[in-house]
Amino acid sequence: MKKYRITVIGAGYVGLSVAVLLARKFSVTVVDIDPEKVSLINRRIPVFNDEYMCRFFAEEELDLTATKDIGCGINSADYIILALPTNYDPEIGSFDCTKITGLIRIINENGRRQPVIIKSTVPFGYTKSLREMYPDQPIIFVPEFLRETKALYDSLYPTRIVIGCDDSCREEAEIFADMLVECAQKNDIPLLFVSESEAEAIKLFSNAYLATRVCFFNELDTFAESKGLDTKHIIDGLSFDSRIGNYYNNPSFGYGGYCLPKDTKQLSSNFEDVQGVLFESIIKSNEKRKEYISEIIVKKAMQKAEDPVIGFFGLSMKSGSDNYRESAVLDVIKKVQGSGFETIIYEPMLTGREFMGCCVIEDLGEFKRKSDLIVSNRYSENDLADVVEKLYTRDIFERD
Repeated sequence: MKKYRITVIGAGYVGLSVAVLLARKFSVTVVDIDPEKVSLINRRIPVFNDEYMCRFFAEEELDLTATKDIGCGINSADYIILALPTNYDPEIGSFDCTKITGLIRIINENGRRQPVIIKSTVPFGYTKSLREMYPDQPIIFVPEFLRETKALYDSLYPTRIVIGCDDSCREEAEIFADMLVECAQKNDIPLLFVSESEAEAIKLFSNAYLATRVCFFNELDTFAESKGLDTKHIIDGLSFDSRIGNYYNNPSFGYGGYCLPKDTKQLSSNFEDVQGVLFESIIKSNEKRKEYISEIIVKKAMQKAEDPVIGFFGLSMKSGSDNYRESAVLDVIKKVQGSGFETIIYEPMLTGREFMGCCVIEDLGEFKRKSDLIVSNRYSENDLADVVEKLYTRDIFERD
């Protein structure tokens, strides 16, 4: 296969993972505005915690460079991949895709008409609207299905590859699909060609289903804890049913992270002219769960001391993650602070002495001594086994 020159704009979880994947066989340039990220990538230092990324940077020969020069990246590319953040804007009830729209305009103006692959999550119908604005520009939507801390692994061993395109750019889409397959380490990958809007729906409904599953087991846990039942026994009883399965069923403080909160809101927004209430209910369920967890924390703290200190161990959603963006723990902290009790945090990723009005304790031993109640979304035996008597967690199975 021809050694295509590929430019990936955006060096986050999605962008850097697809860049490293394709750099195994093709010439890849990563463009990012962050000079620190650019420097780290060029020195083969991962910019986020990912086991496979660390291994590949240390051991694999990758045709990969990083730059801040977007003009150079665009002009030299045969294929351009956009992997930019699309945050949900509640004022417009949709993802903010202005960065993508602006880049498509710039790429179109260069006159080369390279195929543009959108990897960012976008609203339903967005790619089609771009195709109507720029009918001569090949624009293809290829959703990602990556787990935090396992992004490169999921790129190398994908559950499926979904390509959203129309007939006018089918040839370019098939070439890109072949690139992904050639660079993957998995055989017989399910490959699905659909319309752009169908691909967008696949992405949104996939994350909405995961959010639904999180809410289901969290509500089960709320019910069991309120009634004095053993949550694990009930989940085990359900999970023997192969239609339910023993996976993605571990209770938590609520779903969070970058994708699930914004994708469920976007999908709910897309239902404005369609009958349906499920996804609005999922959002409400997640908020109720965080309220319930916060109330339990306050009650348990009051049982520990007259003027208790509540310690939050870790902010991230998943074990081993270095990302706490949109973490449910942050909302729980805000709600607990309304009790008026002192709150402290132990989080190695934090720098500084204060975060969200909480004192940040850098020494784990000091944190454990000061805390009357320790709250942890995910249990760490190595760190917390000696303080289980004052620990509150809903991590029933000790897995994400």
